[in-house]
Amino acid sequence: MRLVRYGRPGKEKPGLFDEEGRLRDLSGVVADIDASVLGDRALRKLAKVDWKTLPLVRGNPRLGVPVAGIGKFIAIGMNYADHAAETGAPVPKEPEVFSKAISCLNGPDDPIQLPKGAKKTDWEVELGVVIGTRAQYVSEEDALKFVAGYCVVNDVSERACQFEMGSQWDKGKGFDTFGPVGPFLVTRDEIFDVQDLDLYLEVNGKRMQTGNTSTMVFTVAQIVSYVSRFMTLEPGDIITTGTPPGVGMGRTPQRFLKKGDKLRLGIAGLGEQQAEVVAFPK
Repeated sequence: MRLVRYGRPGKEKPGLFDEEGRLRDLSGVVADIDASVLGDRALRKLAKVDWKTLPLVRGNPRLGVPVAGIGKFIAIGMNYADHAAETGAPVPKEPEVFSKAISCLNGPDDPIQLPKGAKKTDWEVELGVVIGTRAQYVSEEDALKFVAGYCVVNDVSERACQFEMGSQWDKGKGFDTFGPVGPFLVTRDEIFDVQDLDLYLEVNGKRMQTGNTSTMVFTVAQIVSYVSRFMTLEPGDIITTGTPPGVGMGRTPQRFLKKGDKLRLGIAGLGEQQAEVVAFPK
């Protein structure tokens, strides 16, 4: 299933895109796409609903973050060896774990806002993993059973704050709008091999990032297992799993986002985001 939340910010309704690519309303079936529907049993029940009976949604409404009530937004750094190389960082021996602020969550096509004084705002297309079942000390072999599904994430980063203001990456990662997620939550059963998904990102129509999840340093299963050792993962938590090469800071000369830039990014089978970069409002 391709589950979504659509409507004005703060007023989103649950929906799904049917087999013909049309948006249908799910609010007569579930109250929202949240922790209550992300477990395997709940998803199997939802999958049995005859989508042809669901109301069609007219027009082209805004899509919000496809999961409501996200408790944790965890990120993994330097998880593609060629990305680590372009930034001058060593390939990590263990997953580099940091957090993105919940307040940075953004709809997939909502504007990305430059922070006040922004100097080095950068892009990062990433595979997002949505937890479906409470996970604590799970094995690598069982880890994917705790996953509800997958989504596209843009781990937007202000590099000056990330690298030039101490050792805490979080400062450059959590600005408002720096966490676009979606358009869909694609359930686990729809993805044949999560370690063989193409990723791409364009700025103003120019391809910047091209990659495949097969080149991750740590697989999704390894990441879920590893993170569950240090914190209990709850249904609805998101782990974003690192970016392939082609970020702005790794280019020669470096290229960072500015007002008016247009981003287009996606992952095979998980949909596409399109967003415009805007200035911080005065």
